[in-house]
Amino acid sequence: MCLLAGYLLGMVTGPSQANPTVAKVASYDAQTKELCLEGKAAEGQEGAQGGELCGVWRRTVDSATPSKGDDFKFVSVATSGNFDGETHRQVVIYGDVVK
Repeated sequence: MCLLAGYLLGMVTGPSQANPTVAKVASYDAQTKELCLEGKAAEGQEGAQGGELCGVWRRTVDSATPSKGDDFKFVSVATSGNFDGETHRQVVIYGDVVK
C-alpha cells in the first residue's frame, strides 16, 4: 500500500506529468482530513457525487494546507467493500496545492 501511495504521489507531483488532474478546492476540514474538490476534473473521478469529489487527503510533510478556491493537483483512489452486510465506500485523495 505504501508503494502504491508513493507511486501515485510521484505521478501527481513529479515534473514529468504531462496532463495533471487539477480541480478547485471546495472545502477542507483539518480535523477529519476530508478534502472536497470541484470542477470538471473532480466530477469525472470515481466516487464523485453531486459535482464534488470528497475523500480523505493524504499529504507529504511539506504540503500547503488547502483553502477554498485553491487549485489542487491530484489523483484519487475509490474503494468499496461489504462489511456486516453493508457496502462501505472510501475515497483517498493524494496531491498538493498548485502554487
